[in-house]
Amino acid sequence: MSKINDLNIENWKELTDIWTDSLWIIPARDNSGAHSGHYHGNFVPQIPHQLLARYTKAGDFVLDPFAGSGTTLIEAQRMKRNSIGIELQPQVAMEAIGRIHSEQKDGIIADTFVDDSKTFDTSRIINAYHIDKVQFIIYHPPYWDIIKFSDDINDLSNSPTLEDFIENFKQVVRNTISLLEKGRYCAVVIGDKYANSQIIPLSFYCMQAMQQEGLTLKATIIKNFEETKGKANQKALWRRRALQNGLYIFKHEYIFVFKKEK
Repeated sequence: MSKINDLNIENWKELTDIWTDSLWIIPARDNSGAHSGHYHGNFVPQIPHQLLARYTKAGDFVLDPFAGSGTTLIEAQRMKRNSIGIELQPQVAMEAIGRIHSEQKDGIIADTFVDDSKTFDTSRIINAYHIDKVQFIIYHPPYWDIIKFSDDINDLSNSPTLEDFIENFKQVVRNTISLLEKGRYCAVVIGDKYANSQIIPLSFYCMQAMQQEGLTLKATIIKNFEETKGKANQKALWRRRALQNGLYIFKHEYIFVFKKEK
Protein backbone atom coordinates (compact mmCIF):
# COMPACT_ATOMS: atom_id res chain seq x y z
CA MET A 1 0.00 0.00 0.00
CA SER A 2 1.55 3.31 -1.08
CA LYS A 3 1.76 6.44 1.02
CA ILE A 4 -0.57 8.49 -1.15
CA ASN A 5 -3.43 6.08 -1.87
CA ASP A 6 -5.18 2.94 -0.71
CA LEU A 7 -4.34 0.89 -3.80
CA ASN A 8 -2.67 -2.47 -3.26
CA ILE A 9 -0.07 -2.47 -6.03
CA GLU A 10 0.82 -6.09 -5.26
CA ASN A 11 -2.59 -6.95 -6.71
CA TRP A 12 -2.33 -4.48 -9.58
CA LYS A 13 -3.96 -6.87 -12.07
CA GLU A 14 -7.18 -6.64 -10.07
CA LEU A 15 -7.33 -2.83 -10.24
CA THR A 16 -9.36 -2.86 -13.44
CA ASP A 17 -11.52 0.09 -12.39
CA ILE A 18 -8.50 2.41 -12.09
CA TRP A 19 -7.65 4.19 -15.35
CA THR A 20 -3.98 4.53 -16.27
CA ASP A 21 -4.29 5.59 -19.92
CA SER A 22 -4.07 9.25 -20.88
CA LEU A 23 -7.29 9.16 -22.95
CA TRP A 24 -10.49 9.06 -20.92
CA ILE A 25 -13.63 8.16 -22.86
CA ILE A 26 -16.59 8.67 -20.54
CA PRO A 27 -19.86 7.74 -22.28
CA ALA A 28 -22.22 9.30 -19.72
CA ARG A 29 -22.11 11.49 -16.63
CA ASP A 30 -22.71 9.87 -13.25
CA ASN A 31 -25.95 11.51 -12.07
CA SER A 32 -26.52 9.17 -9.15
CA GLY A 33 -27.61 10.42 -5.73
CA ALA A 34 -26.56 13.96 -4.93
CA HIS A 35 -24.72 14.43 -8.21
CA SER A 36 -26.56 16.79 -10.53
CA GLY A 37 -25.77 17.85 -14.06
CA HIS A 38 -27.96 20.96 -14.03
CA TYR A 39 -25.20 23.42 -13.07
CA HIS A 40 -23.78 25.04 -16.17
CA GLY A 41 -20.05 24.33 -16.18
CA ASN A 42 -19.72 21.46 -13.72
CA PHE A 43 -17.61 18.42 -14.59
CA VAL A 44 -18.37 14.72 -14.58
CA PRO A 45 -17.92 13.01 -11.18
CA GLN A 46 -15.79 10.30 -12.76
CA ILE A 47 -12.93 12.82 -13.03
CA PRO A 48 -12.52 13.48 -9.28
CA HIS A 49 -13.26 9.81 -8.58
CA GLN A 50 -10.30 8.63 -10.65
CA LEU A 51 -7.97 11.36 -9.39
CA LEU A 52 -8.84 10.76 -5.74
CA ALA A 53 -8.42 7.00 -6.15
CA ARG A 54 -4.91 7.51 -7.52
CA TYR A 55 -3.63 10.37 -5.38
CA THR A 56 -5.43 10.19 -2.01
CA LYS A 57 -6.39 7.71 0.67
CA ALA A 58 -9.24 7.49 3.16
CA GLY A 59 -9.10 10.30 5.71
CA ASP A 60 -7.06 12.66 3.51
CA PHE A 61 -8.15 16.27 2.97
CA VAL A 62 -9.09 17.44 -0.53
CA LEU A 63 -9.42 21.12 -1.50
CA ASP A 64 -11.51 22.47 -4.39
CA PRO A 65 -11.00 26.26 -4.84
CA PHE A 66 -13.71 26.37 -7.54
CA ALA A 67 -16.28 24.28 -5.70
CA GLY A 68 -19.32 25.20 -7.81
CA SER A 69 -22.07 22.60 -7.54
CA GLY A 70 -19.99 20.44 -5.20
CA THR A 71 -19.08 17.56 -7.51
CA THR A 72 -15.64 17.07 -5.94
CA LEU A 73 -16.97 17.18 -2.40
CA ILE A 74 -19.80 14.73 -3.09
CA GLU A 75 -17.39 12.26 -4.67
CA ALA A 76 -14.77 12.75 -1.95
CA GLN A 77 -17.13 11.93 0.90
CA ARG A 78 -18.38 8.86 -0.96
CA MET A 79 -14.75 7.73 -0.99
CA LYS A 80 -14.25 8.57 2.72
CA ARG A 81 -12.03 11.57 2.00
CA ASN A 82 -12.51 14.86 3.83
CA SER A 83 -13.11 17.81 1.51
CA ILE A 84 -13.17 21.59 1.62
CA GLY A 85 -14.58 23.82 -1.11
CA ILE A 86 -14.27 27.54 -1.76
CA GLU A 87 -17.09 29.08 -3.80
CA LEU A 88 -17.53 32.73 -4.76
CA GLN A 89 -21.32 32.73 -5.22
CA PRO A 90 -23.36 32.35 -2.00
CA GLN A 91 -26.46 30.95 -3.70
CA VAL A 92 -24.46 28.34 -5.60
CA ALA A 93 -22.65 27.34 -2.42
CA MET A 94 -25.88 27.03 -0.42
CA GLU A 95 -27.46 24.79 -3.02
CA ALA A 96 -24.35 22.64 -3.26
CA ILE A 97 -24.07 22.27 0.53
CA GLY A 98 -27.64 20.98 0.63
CA ARG A 99 -26.85 18.24 -1.88
CA ILE A 100 -23.51 17.42 -0.26
CA HIS A 101 -25.08 17.02 3.18
CA SER A 102 -27.83 14.80 1.77
CA GLU A 103 -25.12 12.14 1.47
CA GLN A 104 -23.14 13.12 4.56
CA LYS A 105 -21.01 10.29 5.95
CA ASP A 106 -20.37 9.98 9.68
CA GLY A 107 -16.92 11.19 10.63
CA ILE A 108 -16.23 12.68 7.18
CA ILE A 109 -15.86 16.45 6.73
CA ALA A 110 -17.42 18.07 3.65
CA ASP A 111 -17.69 21.83 3.93
CA THR A 112 -17.63 24.96 1.77
CA PHE A 113 -16.41 28.49 2.45
CA VAL A 114 -18.09 31.33 0.55
CA ASP A 115 -15.19 33.53 -0.49
CA ASP A 116 -12.83 34.56 -3.29
CA SER A 117 -10.13 31.91 -3.77
CA LYS A 118 -7.66 34.58 -4.87
CA THR A 119 -7.68 36.29 -1.48
CA PHE A 120 -9.23 33.73 0.88
CA ASP A 121 -7.41 33.46 4.21
CA THR A 122 -6.29 29.83 3.99
CA SER A 123 -5.41 29.77 7.69
CA ARG A 124 -9.15 29.50 8.30
CA ILE A 125 -9.01 25.94 6.95
CA ILE A 126 -6.02 25.06 9.10
CA ASN A 127 -7.65 26.47 12.22
CA ALA A 128 -11.15 25.15 11.58
CA TYR A 129 -10.14 21.54 10.99
CA HIS A 130 -6.91 21.37 13.01
CA ILE A 131 -4.80 20.20 10.08
CA ASP A 132 -1.40 21.27 8.80
CA LYS A 133 -1.90 20.64 5.09
CA VAL A 134 -4.27 19.16 2.53
CA GLN A 135 -3.30 16.13 0.47
CA PHE A 136 -4.85 16.98 -2.90
CA ILE A 137 -6.16 20.06 -4.72
CA ILE A 138 -8.35 19.99 -7.80
CA TYR A 139 -8.71 23.19 -9.83
CA HIS A 140 -11.64 23.47 -12.25
CA PRO A 141 -11.73 27.17 -13.17
CA PRO A 142 -14.12 28.82 -15.62
CA TYR A 143 -12.96 28.46 -19.20
CA TRP A 144 -12.44 32.21 -19.21
CA ASP A 145 -15.60 33.88 -20.61
CA ILE A 146 -17.21 30.94 -22.42
CA ILE A 147 -19.81 30.88 -19.63
CA LYS A 148 -20.52 33.96 -17.52
CA PHE A 149 -21.20 32.58 -14.06
CA SER A 150 -22.00 35.83 -12.26
CA ASP A 151 -21.71 39.61 -12.34
CA ASP A 152 -19.02 39.60 -9.65
CA ILE A 153 -15.85 41.31 -10.85
CA ASN A 154 -13.83 38.73 -8.88
CA ASP A 155 -15.33 35.91 -10.94
CA LEU A 156 -12.65 34.60 -13.34
CA SER A 157 -15.30 34.36 -16.08
CA ASN A 158 -15.47 38.18 -15.98
CA SER A 159 -11.76 38.69 -16.60
CA PRO A 160 -11.64 41.41 -19.29
CA THR A 161 -8.65 39.96 -21.16
CA LEU A 162 -6.87 36.66 -21.54
CA GLU A 163 -3.90 38.07 -19.64
CA ASP A 164 -6.21 39.05 -16.78
CA PHE A 165 -7.75 35.57 -16.73
CA ILE A 166 -4.36 33.85 -16.49
CA GLU A 167 -3.14 36.26 -13.82
CA ASN A 168 -6.33 35.72 -11.79
CA PHE A 169 -5.89 31.96 -12.10
CA LYS A 170 -2.28 32.30 -10.95
CA GLN A 171 -3.45 34.24 -7.90
CA VAL A 172 -5.77 31.39 -6.94
CA VAL A 173 -2.94 28.89 -7.30
CA ARG A 174 -0.48 31.04 -5.34
CA ASN A 175 -3.00 31.52 -2.56
CA THR A 176 -3.89 27.84 -2.18
CA ILE A 177 -0.88 25.78 -3.20
CA SER A 178 0.87 26.51 0.10
CA LEU A 179 -1.81 24.33 1.71
CA LEU A 180 -0.71 21.31 -0.32
CA GLU A 181 1.55 18.86 1.46
CA LYS A 182 5.00 18.41 -0.06
CA GLY A 183 5.20 15.31 -2.22
CA ARG A 184 1.46 15.31 -2.94
CA TYR A 185 -0.48 16.05 -6.10
CA CYS A 186 -2.93 18.50 -7.61
CA ALA A 187 -4.82 18.67 -10.90
CA VAL A 188 -6.29 21.23 -13.28
CA VAL A 189 -9.35 20.47 -15.41
CA ILE A 190 -9.61 22.98 -18.25
CA GLY A 191 -10.64 23.31 -21.89
CA ASP A 192 -9.85 25.69 -24.73
CA LYS A 193 -12.06 28.19 -26.54
CA TYR A 194 -12.60 29.65 -29.99
CA ALA A 195 -12.50 33.40 -30.54
CA ASN A 196 -12.11 35.44 -33.73
CA SER A 197 -11.78 32.25 -35.82
CA GLN A 198 -8.82 30.95 -33.86
CA ILE A 199 -8.14 28.68 -30.91
CA ILE A 200 -7.30 30.28 -27.57
CA PRO A 201 -5.36 27.48 -25.77
CA LEU A 202 -6.52 28.23 -22.24
CA SER A 203 -5.47 24.77 -21.15
CA PHE A 204 -1.83 25.24 -22.05
CA TYR A 205 -1.69 28.73 -20.57
CA CYS A 206 -3.02 27.31 -17.29
CA MET A 207 -0.57 24.42 -17.47
CA GLN A 208 2.32 26.86 -17.88
CA ALA A 209 0.97 28.97 -15.01
CA MET A 210 1.13 25.92 -12.74
CA GLN A 211 4.69 25.17 -13.83
CA GLN A 212 5.67 28.79 -13.17
CA GLU A 213 4.50 28.27 -9.58
CA GLY A 214 7.11 25.53 -9.21
CA LEU A 215 4.88 22.47 -9.76
CA THR A 216 6.09 19.46 -11.73
CA LEU A 217 3.87 18.26 -14.58
CA LYS A 218 3.28 14.53 -14.16
CA ALA A 219 0.45 13.74 -16.58
CA THR A 220 -1.58 15.18 -19.45
CA ILE A 221 -4.95 13.51 -19.84
CA ILE A 222 -7.44 14.13 -22.63
CA LYS A 223 -11.07 13.62 -21.66
CA ASN A 224 -13.88 13.48 -24.22
CA PHE A 225 -17.22 15.22 -24.17
CA GLU A 226 -20.02 14.88 -26.68
CA GLU A 227 -22.33 17.83 -26.11
CA THR A 228 -22.28 20.83 -23.82
CA LYS A 229 -25.32 22.80 -22.72
CA GLY A 230 -24.08 25.75 -24.73
CA LYS A 231 -24.01 23.66 -27.91
CA ALA A 232 -27.11 21.56 -27.23
CA ASN A 233 -29.17 20.97 -30.40
CA GLN A 234 -26.62 22.93 -32.45
CA LYS A 235 -24.59 20.11 -33.99
CA ALA A 236 -25.51 21.04 -37.55
CA LEU A 237 -24.67 24.71 -36.96
CA TRP A 238 -21.28 23.89 -35.45
CA ARG A 239 -20.51 21.47 -38.28
CA ARG A 240 -21.21 24.23 -40.80
CA ARG A 241 -19.00 26.66 -38.85
CA ALA A 242 -16.22 24.08 -38.78
CA LEU A 243 -16.36 23.53 -42.52
CA GLN A 244 -16.67 27.23 -43.23
CA ASN A 245 -13.85 28.43 -40.99
CA GLY A 246 -11.29 25.65 -41.29
CA LEU A 247 -11.66 24.52 -37.70
CA TYR A 248 -12.54 21.35 -35.81
CA ILE A 249 -15.30 21.05 -33.21
CA PHE A 250 -14.04 20.61 -29.65
CA LYS A 251 -14.75 17.13 -28.33
CA HIS A 252 -12.21 17.17 -25.52
CA GLU A 253 -10.78 18.96 -22.52
CA TYR A 254 -7.58 18.50 -20.56
CA ILE A 255 -6.68 17.22 -17.11
CA PHE A 256 -3.16 18.16 -16.02
CA VAL A 257 -1.70 16.43 -12.96
CA PHE A 258 1.13 18.08 -11.02
CA LYS A 259 3.32 17.14 -8.08
CA LYS A 260 4.52 19.56 -5.40
CA GLU A 261 8.16 18.63 -4.92
CA LYS A 262 9.48 21.72 -3.16
